[in-house]
Amino acid sequence: MSSSSLNMRFAPSLAAISPEAWNACANPTSGANAGEGYNPFVSHQFLSALETSGSVGPGTGWRPAHVLVETTKGRLVAASPTYLKAHSMGEYVFDHGWADAYQRAGGQYYPKLLVAAPFTPATGRRLLLAADAPEGARETLIQSLRRLREAVGASSIHINFPTRLEIEGLETDGFLRRVGEQFHFLNPGYRDFEDFLDRLSARKRKAIRRERRAALGEDIEIDVLTGADLQKRHWDAFYQFYLSTAERKWGRPYLTRSFFDCVGTTMADRILLILARRDENYIAGAINFLGDDAIYGRNWGAIEDRPFLHFEVCYYQAIDYAIQRGYRRVEAGAQGEHKLLRGYEPVQTYSAHAFADPALHAAVADYLTAETRAVEAGIETAREALPFRRLTTLE
Repeated sequence: MSSSSLNMRFAPSLAAISPEAWNACANPTSGANAGEGYNPFVSHQFLSALETSGSVGPGTGWRPAHVLVETTKGRLVAASPTYLKAHSMGEYVFDHGWADAYQRAGGQYYPKLLVAAPFTPATGRRLLLAADAPEGARETLIQSLRRLREAVGASSIHINFPTRLEIEGLETDGFLRRVGEQFHFLNPGYRDFEDFLDRLSARKRKAIRRERRAALGEDIEIDVLTGADLQKRHWDAFYQFYLSTAERKWGRPYLTRSFFDCVGTTMADRILLILARRDENYIAGAINFLGDDAIYGRNWGAIEDRPFLHFEVCYYQAIDYAIQRGYRRVEAGAQGEHKLLRGYEPVQTYSAHAFADPALHAAVADYLTAETRAVEAGIETAREALPFRRLTTLE
């Protein structure tokens, strides 16, 4: 089947798209497109929860415009989670400087077209292809994105946190590669948390043990919840923690209270909620989403300022859970060099960018050449600061 036998269309909501059809593209279970397994953030359940809860949609600056590629019989074979953006908030790939410079030069940067999992700095597939997608489906998807950009008068197309394989293909398609940095815990097969600590230098090992003792003291307990254990009272408590962080960092929360009810109903088995409790009162918590081989830390908050509690709830508990259940890595979100000293290693992330204005495209290309050198140098410097003892294999 050639690309001429495929149809493209654009959907203003996931509500009219079959979850089974979307998920067959988002998380194929076999074939060359299966990649590294299930990713929760491109699933129909996660993305539709954002829409039905009002976290994206009218009044948010995130207007859904999902790109679909179908056969002549109407079968969905490729898709991308796509949004028309009126700002650059909630993306974790920062292009505010590009927008300001372009607008000072007389251009109009917004609206722009964004392919991403909203509010989620986690790498995953962005060009979603069914396991049996016909030849030409990917090319039609790229063509559809460009056609949509032209139709809505957007300045540019941005694809945030694609996989390494995707970014290489996108460069061939004329997109600019941008390199970023995150810190991930990588699990080569530790037996338990103590085995992980044993791989650290003595000074760092003692520091982590001291932090964990101080975080919990004699009065704090940790509840680790997933699946049927998740209840409304847990979400009520966590949402207050989320609000405290959102108000401190962004001024307003991106996610509504009903979002957590939605995902708690439709994908509870893919959620790991870690809550810190004193007696019957919760004081802090972190929400994680579960892939097949990765734990994705997403949001944290607290209503009590307690030393090292953030590290315990967000990092050490996630590491412990990953080791116990054989997850290969923990992605703890954007930024945070403090993660480096706690066993999280620097890794590259990517985004892809294409601009309608050739002058803007060229200017950003020049900027990225210098930025990439700086990011790569920073990653090398971070690697030298890793707290691990000099071992090449597990004993």
